[in-house]
Amino acid sequence: MPDSITRGNVLLVGAGLLFLGAIGYEGFRLIGFEGPSAGIASEAVLIFIVIAWTSSYLLRVVTGKMTFNEQRKRYQMAYEEIKTKELQDSFDAMSEEEQVRLINQIENRNDSST
Repeated sequence: MPDSITRGNVLLVGAGLLFLGAIGYEGFRLIGFEGPSAGIASEAVLIFIVIAWTSSYLLRVVTGKMTFNEQRKRYQMAYEEIKTKELQDSFDAMSEEEQVRLINQIENRNDSST
C-alpha cells in the first residue's frame, strides 16, 4: 500500500471493489447460484473485505503504526543522526585543550545536578 492515500487512489480502490463485486457475482453464478443468491453472496464477500480493511485500519490506530507516526519517527531519527554528526564534527574540530575543558564542564554540570 502506498505511503499516502490520495483521492485518485481512493477512486481506484472504489473502482476495484466495484469490479471485484461484478467478478464475484459472475463467479457465484458460474458455480450454480441463482441471480439474487449470487448477488447476496457477492455482497457478503465485499462486506467481509470492507470489515477486514476497516479492522486493519483500527488496529493501526490503536497500535500507533499509522503513516504519520511512522514518518515522524523516521524524520526524528534522521534529524538526530544529522545533529549527532554535526556535534561530533564540531567536537573533532576543537583543539585537545578545548575538548578537555568542554568535557570537564559537562562533568561538573552533571555532578552538580545529581
